[in-house]
Amino acid sequence: MKRGNLSSILTSYYSSLFSAFGPQGWWPGRTRFEVITGAILTQNTAWTNVEKAIRNLRERKVLCPERMRALPHNELAGLIRPAGYFNIKARRLRSFLDHLYFEHKGSLDKLLRQDSRKLRPELLSINGIGPETADSIILYAAGRPEFVVDAYTKRIFERHGLVGGGAGYEEVKALFMENLPPDARIFNEYHALIVRTGKDFCRPGEPRCDSCPLSRHLP
Repeated sequence: MKRGNLSSILTSYYSSLFSAFGPQGWWPGRTRFEVITGAILTQNTAWTNVEKAIRNLRERKVLCPERMRALPHNELAGLIRPAGYFNIKARRLRSFLDHLYFEHKGSLDKLLRQDSRKLRPELLSINGIGPETADSIILYAAGRPEFVVDAYTKRIFERHGLVGGGAGYEEVKALFMENLPPDARIFNEYHALIVRTGKDFCRPGEPRCDSCPLSRHLP
């Protein structure tokens, strides 16, 4: 693992990516509930597939908790079919909605205004919501500084020697949470820039290191 001032290193990585790509405009949701729905649907699939499912839900006018909860399972599953694993994801959406109504009377305001130290474990208690999804909801829907880690994050920062091989979600997340100021705007942009880098350059089998904006940071 690299030694040195991790705060300076992570900040310089961010600067290199932002200079190369500019603002990413992520997460592309029109409402908080749409962001939450997208966070659940994007599990194990590409965002382009989620966009198709979101479009179906929007055209059906059910992108709000009350209307989505009223849908029969088969109808909801059919609408989100493009996102893959549609029966499983329909159940996960239902689990979130049931929790929202049982615990907060259907109010997203009541759910999301909680302190992150209470909100995160509550989200993790809902069937089908893991750490990445929970942190996405907190960062993008609640606007709180919770860093989101995904496969791109692990791959890039392991290759650069900042995290060890086999590091778990919480260990990789701590790298950012403990060495960057708690700024939701920066966390939002940083995660989006990491995704862009992982897709275009830091690929699993054939990384394009020579043209990557982070090439100068390689050990």
